[in-house]
Amino acid sequence: MSIARRTTAVSASLLAVLAGVGPAVAAGGPAVVDAPLDTVSGPGISAHRTAPHGRILNSTSSNWSGYAATGSTFNSVSASWVEPTGNCSSTDTYSSFWVGLDGDGSNSVEQTGTEVDCSGGSPQYYSWYEMYPSAPVNFSDTVEPGDHFNASVTYNGNGAFTLVLSDTTRGWSHTVNKTLSNPSLASAEVIAEAPSDSSGPLPLTDFGTVNFTNAEANGQAIGTYNPDNITMASGGTTLATASSLSNGTDFSDTWKASS
Repeated sequence: MSIARRTTAVSASLLAVLAGVGPAVAAGGPAVVDAPLDTVSGPGISAHRTAPHGRILNSTSSNWSGYAATGSTFNSVSASWVEPTGNCSSTDTYSSFWVGLDGDGSNSVEQTGTEVDCSGGSPQYYSWYEMYPSAPVNFSDTVEPGDHFNASVTYNGNGAFTLVLSDTTRGWSHTVNKTLSNPSLASAEVIAEAPSDSSGPLPLTDFGTVNFTNAEANGQAIGTYNPDNITMASGGTTLATASSLSNGTDFSDTWKASS
């Protein structure tokens, strides 16, 4: 299988698929995206544990692990992390780390982050932004394990978003201004993800542990919103888990070896 790198070249057939099916993405060519939350249930998986009044405290997803804040209107989200090292075998695998608005209960996500994929036994690192369901866009700057990243997504009103990603280790930064009609603004996330193609989530890269810090929504600690702690799992096998929040802002997300 050829590496499914992010691409700005999207065919008309791919756009038709994107418009019609939400989180899934066409496999023709190197199309890989970070998609909305896909909650799952199955053997050994408790899909949700709820608090009084139905508030979801913990959920299980086939593609996300981390924290998602809901129950309010969200105009900003931000966090920092250190790019983890991809541990590769002969299998092609994929993983991404990002902050974003929307995607938990909606079919759009405004997000920016980094990635480590394994192709032919070698890790490949890069950075990107995505206004899902539009195609993701790669930045051309070098990314290496150990790089320190700051990221934010801000809604400015009238459908306008500002997405910022900075590699403070290498001294580069990108500020992207994009628009989206009628955003839901109903969730804010800090996530480790298994990117998807048309068949659903792809095999997750062994990224070890990624440490997220200073996670905030609407300028407050994300813990203020009693966010959902999301576990990634497939077929009863846990793939990645998020630790408890420290100071309401910091947590680690850890890859779990497949059984």
